Amino acid sequence: MAADRRPGAREAVFAQLNDAGRAEQVTQRLTDAIILGVLSPGERLPSEPELARRFGVALITVREGLVILRDTGLVETRRGREGGSFVIAADAPHSTLLRARIHGLAQVELSDIAVYFGVIAEGCATRAALHTSPLDAERLATWLQNADFASTAGARSNAGGFFLELAVLTQSARLVREQIRVQAEFGPLLFLGMGDPALRARVADGFGLVAPALEAGDSALARRLVGDQVQALSEWLLAAKAHIERGGQLDDASIVDD
Repeated sequence: MAADRRPGAREAVFAQLNDAGRAEQVTQRLTDAIILGVLSPGERLPSEPELARRFGVALITVREGLVILRDTGLVETRRGREGGSFVIAADAPHSTLLRARIHGLAQVELSDIAVYFGVIAEGCATRAALHTSPLDAERLATWLQNADFASTAGARSNAGGFFLELAVLTQSARLVREQIRVQAEFGPLLFLGMGDPALRARVADGFGLVAPALEAGDSALARRLVGDQVQALSEWLLAAKAHIERGGQLDDASIVDD
């Protein structure tokens, strides 16, 4: 199944919002999904009433959010029987929007995002090690072998997919819901560094070591391995913040060495 069609990733996109009164949250959620590649260029979004139902917001809120997305060049609206709102390919606005998000957050806020994400992910790893069967571990290993970490979009999408798969292995519905929520909110920023070939190779290799640790029931090792990957993603994000503050551009391949 293609990376952007995984049920877990798409569920994270359309999970209900915490604040039902803000069109900006609708805009941000859909923007993040487009940046991550969960929503693909040319894809038709759910109808306005369906988006309102899924997000748990008023129809007017969805319409206001879609207006913002059209203004930023991320979606277009087509009329007629086959009409609707469609994702369009526009790389420049993605970079601009993410640069603005990074610039608008303090260093301590970015660090806190990584700490919070890490606590949830490490907790999932610890519990998953207690419940993962050999068959579960084999399935995770097979999923990783088939996942695309060679391209930027694939790596960002599959990094998120890995953490969702890990949450599922905990057999805790509450942990799964929390991972979906935190990933929908913070994933696009934290996975931004997967555009760096060296970082995505490092993270993919680290993910590959987790399945054997889970199968062995080694919760301490699984927790450490997952924590190491979150730390690597966090370090890249903080380096990107410093780079932008010095007036640099959001160039995935050069930020860390700048």
